[in-house]
Amino acid sequence: MLKGLNPLLSPELLATLRAMGHGDEIALVDGNYPGLEHGRRLIRMDGHGLIPVLDAILSVMPIDDFVPQAIFRATVKQDRDALDPVHGDIIACCARYEPDRAVVPLLGPDFYPRVRAAHTVVQTSEPRLYGNVILRKGVIYP
Repeated sequence: MLKGLNPLLSPELLATLRAMGHGDEIALVDGNYPGLEHGRRLIRMDGHGLIPVLDAILSVMPIDDFVPQAIFRATVKQDRDALDPVHGDIIACCARYEPDRAVVPLLGPDFYPRVRAAHTVVQTSEPRLYGNVILRKGVIYP
């Protein structure tokens, strides 16, 4: 345990977040997502829901402000505008850390390849469908 760090930030997750560079993306996925199949690197967060893990990561990782869009979420099937409760929770969590950044919905054909290309996939035990989010890492300014 370390002072000031969310205890969900395991040594493996902290090392990964630290190793990521500007522009690298990390995907946080629900318990139904094929994380092992889609992840170049996979960190399992069994027993933890998406929102607590998202909150822990956002507490230490800057979001990219060099690009217009840096936070993405899955959609309900092919309905770009549908908001399941999990999406409302994602948006609210992200707004606490990045109030000026939109959470952009990505349809499956755009979302899945982006997860496959992500630096790391974090597999949560989130039971709600479509509980998937991608974060693009930013910089810490001097």
